[in-house]
Amino acid sequence: MKVILKKDMQNLGASGEVVDVKPGYARNYLLPHGFAYEASAENIERLEEEQRRAEEVAKRDYLEARRRASQIEDLTLVFKAKAGEEGKLFGSVTNADVAARLNSDGALDFEVDKRHVENDPLKELGEHSVTIRLHSDVVLELPVVIEPED
Repeated sequence: MKVILKKDMQNLGASGEVVDVKPGYARNYLLPHGFAYEASAENIERLEEEQRRAEEVAKRDYLEARRRASQIEDLTLVFKAKAGEEGKLFGSVTNADVAARLNSDGALDFEVDKRHVENDPLKELGEHSVTIRLHSDVVLELPVVIEPED
């Protein structure tokens, strides 16, 4: 019996895949628990349409992330912070600080979430590079300069 999997099943297949299973396994386990649905011609058409829509959404998300990245690429963030004589900060510049500074400048037409900033807290004066991931395929490095507070 052919069924379409609704979710990834170990040793069986991935979500959206059409697999051939024994009729009893499908009737008694997969279908009642909502793990799959019957692979009729109508359901296969529906699956293909869902996959087409998902591809369009993924492409649109990627293009939007590229557009957003182009706004951030040329920026350099400068932070003023209290530091000791050896250049160690009293505190740190965190992902939330970087995201807040990007959002407060007004140069962007979108909000950067602190979860998009992938870095450990910066704890020293000087120039640093911060990774920003706007999409799984769109990653950029943002220069951050930390200067001593006067």
